[in-house]
Amino acid sequence: MRQVIIIGSGPAGFTAAIYAARANLEPLLIASSVEAGGELMNTTEVENFPGFPEGIMGPELMAKMQEQAERFGTEVLYDDVVSLDLTGDIKKVVLGSGAEHEAESIVFATGSAPRKIGIEGETRLSGHGVSYCATCDGFFFREQQIAVVGGGDSAMEEATFLTKFASKVYVIHRRDELRASKIMQDRARANEKIEFVWNSEVIDVLGDDAVTGILLRDTVDGSERELPLTGVFVAIGNDPRTHLVHQQLELTEHGTVWVDGRTSRTSQPGVFAAGDVVDPTYRQAVTAAASGTTAALDVEHYLAARGDAGAPEVDASEIDGLTDAA
Repeated sequence: MRQVIIIGSGPAGFTAAIYAARANLEPLLIASSVEAGGELMNTTEVENFPGFPEGIMGPELMAKMQEQAERFGTEVLYDDVVSLDLTGDIKKVVLGSGAEHEAESIVFATGSAPRKIGIEGETRLSGHGVSYCATCDGFFFREQQIAVVGGGDSAMEEATFLTKFASKVYVIHRRDELRASKIMQDRARANEKIEFVWNSEVIDVLGDDAVTGILLRDTVDGSERELPLTGVFVAIGNDPRTHLVHQQLELTEHGTVWVDGRTSRTSQPGVFAAGDVVDPTYRQAVTAAASGTTAALDVEHYLAARGDAGAPEVDASEIDGLTDAA
């Protein structure tokens, strides 16, 4: 039995692993068999993570985090969690391979998944011109006309990156102004390959076996028109990956895992959550890493207060006292 199992391999998961391993908790980190590394694996140059003044590629940053975690004794297992039992003193984790693991505590850091528009053509043509990852699929659209749907930082980053390959990139946005930060807006507006399509929503993706265009509806007058293109990149946000803990952990109105104030403590004793799965607002690599730190420290305090495996549970005030004294 483990002292702590960490589920998730993004900045929150690996930071929690670094801190837990340095506290001699010998953590087991379960990374996805196909999506290890979190959303940064699909990111190009990361320019705002402290300590890298020249920027760093997302996959490289995650590789360095993993290397650091393993250096201190974290065991990384590439498998998929299919079910959890978070009740009772001992938490149980069942993997896709059929293996089962037990732990005194869990750090739940599963991140978030790309949000979909929710239209039939999008689903039907996913992987055939519809994509949610510019860095994964941009290469396949050389000298083609494509669209990015969204108005936030992610959409601007995707659009700017895709200009390396496409001849034209349309940015489709429901309103007449962007949500993106000023620096990301300025960068996109300055790119001659990017054209903004304002006050428009995608109501269908056209094509039989591959994307041939999109059907747009004007959000002001309701008129519709077709826009011919060969690729659609959807960048309209993300949804927290909470399916494993439904009916076991309390969720917020945003669908994220509820945590107690600035702690990582969830509604279930011994279960802690960190990263984008608890954060509907900031969703940055550095804030995810910071919450991973909080989770590891909370785990350490919880285990110290709990004592040996099988000892009686302590109430929250005892853990609060430890936190205040730290």
